[in-house]
Amino acid sequence: MSIAHAIRAIEAFQGASLTSSLSEIEHSIVGLNVDELQTFCGGRGIDHGLMASAVSIKQLAGQINVIIHAAGILCSLPHVLAKGEVVESVSLGAGNTGRRFDLETNHRVAEYKFIDWQGGPESIRQNGIFKDFFELAEYKTEKQKYLYVVGTDYPLRFLKGGRALSSVLSRRPEIQKRIAERYGEGVSKVRDYYELTKDQVQISDVSPYIGRDV
Repeated sequence: MSIAHAIRAIEAFQGASLTSSLSEIEHSIVGLNVDELQTFCGGRGIDHGLMASAVSIKQLAGQINVIIHAAGILCSLPHVLAKGEVVESVSLGAGNTGRRFDLETNHRVAEYKFIDWQGGPESIRQNGIFKDFFELAEYKTEKQKYLYVVGTDYPLRFLKGGRALSSVLSRRPEIQKRIAERYGEGVSKVRDYYELTKDQVQISDVSPYIGRDV
């Protein structure tokens, strides 16, 4: 089934408002017998095809973050690369697929985070961005290091904040151990580590290159 066909089937079912459509259906089928229900559903296109359409859209939605990641990197490349800079490796799929970073060129290494920050606690997202920042900061290279984000306000607020590293790295104790061994036990908060390493990584807003306003 094509995605276009699936979308049309879903649009026909939900109408202008899914809530209103469901309410209307609920009232309409009260008192109907088996034959009448079959006629009603057939006339509305409520059948195996509708179910298949919904499943297709759900499967696509499960891959949407991968699509955003890949498209975001590709859209940004013509804008972030300098003249004479060439791509040496790129990771467009989920994770780094065996590569150290999302992007490596002859001049830079970079990670991308296409996060739509809402301003709440967002601890899982914060954990992810700290890991990427750490891996860039600690990587030994003469190349420039970039962490590309959608808007710098929330990421910088987090990195300059007082969240405990023991919380951020609760599932990555090996990183906390490395930080303690290199910088001492006194480095216990995110801002402590950021202050020591902020000159290692440039945090750059990628939103102008992907059609996003932040």
